[in-house]
Amino acid sequence: MTHKNLVEQNITDTLESNYMPYAMSVIVSRAIPEIDGFKPSHRKLLYTMYKMSLLAGAKTKSSNIVGQTMKLNPHGDMAIYETMVRMTRGNNALLHPFIDSKGNFGKQYSRDMKFAAPRYTEAKLDKLCEEIFKDIDKNTVDFVDNYDGTMKEPVLLPTTFPSILVNSNQGIAVGMASNICSFNLEEICKTTSALIDDENIVIEDYLQAPDFSSGGQLIYSAKEIRDIYNNGRGSFKVRAKYNYDNKNNCIEIVEIPYTTTVEAIIDQIIELIKGGKIKEITDVRDETDLSGLKLTLDLRKNTDPDMLMKKLFKLTPLQDSFNCNFNILINGRPRVMGVRTILNEWLSFRVDCIKRQILYDIQKKSDKLHLLMGLKKILLDIDKAIEIIRKTEQEVMVVPNLISGFDIDQIQAEYIAEIKLRNLNKEYILNRVGETDSLIKEIAELKDTHGNHKKVKKIIQKQLSEIAKKFGKPRRTEIISDEQVEEITTEHFIEDYNLKIFLTEQNYLKKIPLVSLRANPEHKLKDEDTIVQEIETHNKADLLLFTNKFNVYKSKIYEIPDCKASSLGEYLTNLLGLDSDEKIIYITATDNYEGYMLFFYENGKGAKIDLSGYATKTNRKKLANAYYNGSPLIRMFFATEDIELIAISSINKMLVFNTESIGVKTTKNSQGVQILTSKKGSIMTGIKTLDEKVLSNIDYYRTKNIPAIGCYIKEEDKTEKQMSLDLV
Repeated sequence: MTHKNLVEQNITDTLESNYMPYAMSVIVSRAIPEIDGFKPSHRKLLYTMYKMSLLAGAKTKSSNIVGQTMKLNPHGDMAIYETMVRMTRGNNALLHPFIDSKGNFGKQYSRDMKFAAPRYTEAKLDKLCEEIFKDIDKNTVDFVDNYDGTMKEPVLLPTTFPSILVNSNQGIAVGMASNICSFNLEEICKTTSALIDDENIVIEDYLQAPDFSSGGQLIYSAKEIRDIYNNGRGSFKVRAKYNYDNKNNCIEIVEIPYTTTVEAIIDQIIELIKGGKIKEITDVRDETDLSGLKLTLDLRKNTDPDMLMKKLFKLTPLQDSFNCNFNILINGRPRVMGVRTILNEWLSFRVDCIKRQILYDIQKKSDKLHLLMGLKKILLDIDKAIEIIRKTEQEVMVVPNLISGFDIDQIQAEYIAEIKLRNLNKEYILNRVGETDSLIKEIAELKDTHGNHKKVKKIIQKQLSEIAKKFGKPRRTEIISDEQVEEITTEHFIEDYNLKIFLTEQNYLKKIPLVSLRANPEHKLKDEDTIVQEIETHNKADLLLFTNKFNVYKSKIYEIPDCKASSLGEYLTNLLGLDSDEKIIYITATDNYEGYMLFFYENGKGAKIDLSGYATKTNRKKLANAYYNGSPLIRMFFATEDIELIAISSINKMLVFNTESIGVKTTKNSQGVQILTSKKGSIMTGIKTLDEKVLSNIDYYRTKNIPAIGCYIKEEDKTEKQMSLDLV
């Protein structure tokens, strides 16, 4: 099948001509806020309300506002209404709402609490909007035609404070996004004022941290905040606030992170309860009412509420991150900026607004002065002015005759001609003319201010101070140091209990809770297998497993499955991934890696290795060179303190020594120090504890200094066992 009308196109050209205009439209005209703090949809809505006289007037139906806004914003009514909802006092999304509302506007912290239809709700501009629209009628900002050219709308609003950082703003454009957190109004005003005095201030000294309408607790990390302030990117954590009701044994969550909703939290908690990860909660319910948010968790008896909340912070959105991306349109170009740069850009914008307003005032006062100067001339001869008007036969000639009669221009003549007959008296004219001196003085002062950058900035500082005093509120989001916050790990969710671990000759490991062992103590083993070591410990300890190939394997005991005495246990070759000829020869458990590992070798040497040498920050499962490999190992064991031991040689000599004579090493494969001196090629064949071998006279074999050759074994101390090789 052929298509005669198909035309080949270069894909890059097609994308550029079709997709790029759309992308730029979304970025510039929809999704990214500008330096005044608003996206076009916000600005169009607020300006419509301003033109509807809703700044000082009574509230009107929201549907009326939405309908009027369509003259500037050609979107559907629901899209405009949703924009309006977020800016209302009732929705609670902004620290300083722009719209005073009446009726149900939903809640920012609720996913399911829907706002009422616009025909049921009412609204007007909040008092704060006086600062948003201040002097907008004095040419402070540019105006452009609306979409159909029937009316004008402002390109920006002349906000007298950095609204861009005072209220949260999110937007997703094409290939980029913007996510601006809110800051406390008073802190922003003081920071901006301080920046005017000294552009090198440390921002963190004035601007503590972000502040949200939803409150909560911000976990303060100096580095994170510094990165956000400097680069405009980064993230910080916010967690919920809660109270514990001791009487009813329940937790009341009263503030949650700005980035989540009550329903999302409840869903996650229910999932944790069903999955058995949280067992302390018997009921969870939303008790939010007119007094505010409240999420209640009923607890089981003897539950530690603070520990439970730490778990919930880890596993639910009760602790959440806010990812900052301070992407703002500056002169039509998106820029990601730090706080200092944003405030400097706002100051530049605001200076321009004030200078334009001053020029407007200069022009208005100059026009008035010009009229009064004409009026001053007729003061010299009021009768002449009356006579000129009275003797002029044609109305159109009144103005030309006044111009020629008093040497004034047309504008002055028009003004004089329009004066009522009752005002053509000396008192009225003197009063009006008396204003000229003050006007001349005011114009001179305005011109001086316009040309003086410092004076303009003083005006900004004065306005910021007044705004902070008039509209400032205490912080809603509490700041807590990250040092105060305990890092919750997996181990906080692990049940701890006492248990025994058994190691068998054929490389099997049994982890048996003591409760189970008491109920069924009979061990099941493979044929010809025997238990070679047992230790008592608990579920949250670490287990070290030493092999005959000079490796040590580390495992969290809770990661090893429980078993009963009647089962074979875990085959360590599979569990640890051992080589086929590798075998576990010794195990020990530890909580804090305190104590020593003692190693004794055939060459008569012994090493005391600090157990902390086996601790690793990266949680590696296998450590090579766990002990010295230069001589066959006679015995190893773990000790928490120095003890006396018996060394036995191949020439029937014994030596009793104290391990305090062996220096502690941190290098795992240290060969240690000489304990038993070799004679005629003798080797060390055994190490015993005093409990394992009863001697008739300990002092006879004891030595204060090592190395030593030892003493011949007395007849009464000889046994068949004394020469056996004991690896455990």
